[in-house]
Amino acid sequence: MSEDQDVPPNHLSIDPRSAFYDEEVLLRDVGIRFNGSEKTNVHEYDVAEGWVRVEVPTAKDRRGNPMVVKLRGTVEPFFRPAT
Repeated sequence: MSEDQDVPPNHLSIDPRSAFYDEEVLLRDVGIRFNGSEKTNVHEYDVAEGWVRVEVPTAKDRRGNPMVVKLRGTVEPFFRPAT
């Protein structure tokens, strides 16, 4: 396994409509540490720009999709170990 396969991409989204969606990477179970704590509600992230988009659990947009907010900080993506 090469080193490139051990590092998640710089920018990734779970939305299939996004240009940054990559099903193969998502199947490997990507985890996100944001400002030192692990987040499970991340919809999209960008390491270079230092932001994540996270779901607001109680709000929906006009199409019924979960509302997301953009938060800035330190983003550390990682692959969770296979169990």
